[in-house]
Amino acid sequence: MSGNASFDLNDAAIVSIAHVDAPQVVTSAEIDERLSATYERVGAQAGLLESLAGIKERRWWPEGYLFTDAAAAAGARAIESAGIRVEEIGLLIDTSVCRDRLEPSSAVTVHNALDLPSWCLSFDLSNACLGFVNALQVAGNMIDSGQINYALIVDGEGSRGIQEKTIERLAGPEATMADLFNEFATLTLGSGGAAAVVGRHSDNPGSHKIVGGVARADTTHHNVCVGDLDGMKTDTKTLLDAGLQVSKLTWGDAEERGWIDADRFIVHQISQVHTAMMSELLDLDTAKVPLTFPFLGNVGPASLPITLSLESDSLEAGDKVILMGIGSGINASALELIW
Repeated sequence: MSGNASFDLNDAAIVSIAHVDAPQVVTSAEIDERLSATYERVGAQAGLLESLAGIKERRWWPEGYLFTDAAAAAGARAIESAGIRVEEIGLLIDTSVCRDRLEPSSAVTVHNALDLPSWCLSFDLSNACLGFVNALQVAGNMIDSGQINYALIVDGEGSRGIQEKTIERLAGPEATMADLFNEFATLTLGSGGAAAVVGRHSDNPGSHKIVGGVARADTTHHNVCVGDLDGMKTDTKTLLDAGLQVSKLTWGDAEERGWIDADRFIVHQISQVHTAMMSELLDLDTAKVPLTFPFLGNVGPASLPITLSLESDSLEAGDKVILMGIGSGINASALELIW
């Protein structure tokens, strides 16, 4: 382990963690019904979203609800939970994959919605499903350097648009079995928002210290999963195999830091197959790996903080919590918290 593969923070902590749920539940059975004619025509088997991926349902935002609306709603909850004034926030990072436009940044809309001060630096940080974990590192370093006292990290994701377009394509007469395989991962996506306030551990009793982290990459796989708001093409098996190998490489560094005996492993929520294979490969105790993908799907970079938010009430002071994520490209990262 050397160079940028490892980092340590001195006095940074998660002060609060929050999430918001999209209101409309869309079951995998509903999607299967909409694709039933295609399944019959190409000889595909219905039910794989639930039986193979383990995803029973996912959620959609109402039509017209923006990704920045979700990010701002989660941010407002995190600020309220932290009990701080907006004037104390010196940094806002929006880590969303989903974007309402190319320019300007999503962060400026969230900055305006939350009435953050003019001295609060804001920008987007995009790294597929790893953005939120990367932002914790960036914010932690700025806190340790003394540049800011508090940072707000937000994320808003929505799968309605891309899934509607994908289902429409796959329901068409030209769709093939190959198309179903290439776009299967798109149908596992979900919607939601998440946010965290990061501050100085010594100034915030009860906050959750960010100890440090490790990261590894294998960018030879940068074309394995490529998407935009119209669609996503994924070589699912190659992505799974490569992601596991990068995870194993990352976990080798993590084991050197003594993380194998953690109290909770908060992993990026992809699918039943991925979680089971990763837990087996890294020898994780599955009882310590909470799952949200069965009812939320893969909510991109929001899935990890959403899972942490849902688990927060069951965690006790002093618990060692490991955040573990994989992002298309491929990047993998793990980060240690002391709750």
